[in-house]
Amino acid sequence: MSRLVTETSLTPAAHLTCVGATRDEVDAVARRYWEAGVRHIVALRGDPPAGASEYTPHPGGYAQAEDLVRGLRRIGEFDISVGAYPEGHPAAVSAEADLDFLKRKIDAGANRAITQYFFDSDVYLRFLDRCLAAGITVPIVPGILPVSNFGQVVKFSAMCGASVPAWMGKLFEGLEEDAETRRMVAAVVAAEQVRLLQANGVDEFHFYTLNRPDLTYAIAHILGARAKVGATG
Repeated sequence: MSRLVTETSLTPAAHLTCVGATRDEVDAVARRYWEAGVRHIVALRGDPPAGASEYTPHPGGYAQAEDLVRGLRRIGEFDISVGAYPEGHPAAVSAEADLDFLKRKIDAGANRAITQYFFDSDVYLRFLDRCLAAGITVPIVPGILPVSNFGQVVKFSAMCGASVPAWMGKLFEGLEEDAETRRMVAAVVAAEQVRLLQANGVDEFHFYTLNRPDLTYAIAHILGARAKVGATG
């Protein structure tokens, strides 16, 4: 992470969770990030450890993301992002309770929220309306997931609470053994999703690359975002 700061023009965002560590241990990591020049932190509660059926706070650790945000604010003036769930967190008891969790994270000092991925843009736009009605005025950055393996996305979406529209399934029909065509379809679908959101006034996006930066690079190219000649990183 420190090499990204010192050797490139990128602005790295370190991810911190509440899982498996005490407050002192998490704080020590945050201080090392600060000393290395890393100023952007994505503060997350985190998923349950492997083998655990539900999340249990670590004894002596931060219980929830809002507690982690407060802890980061005591250490330095980090630029803090938190998670948001347009279709609700899988563990939320209700949509209203989930929105209250988000507001508490923002009130604790988060600068923005980054959403779980979604494929129906109306889901995100309705979520924006609900956030504004709840008094949440920080940027809500849409999470965009390019779908290169439809079967895997269906399985993962069932676990994380994201809906997969029927029209997307039809686009990928018959392409199970054709990775190249799947990539082309994925790029077009994601680019059109971004364009639709741009038409609704959205101007910032978060791409989930899943270690496939080449696909996101192609999507950015389609959208007109080009690397500057000679730019570092």
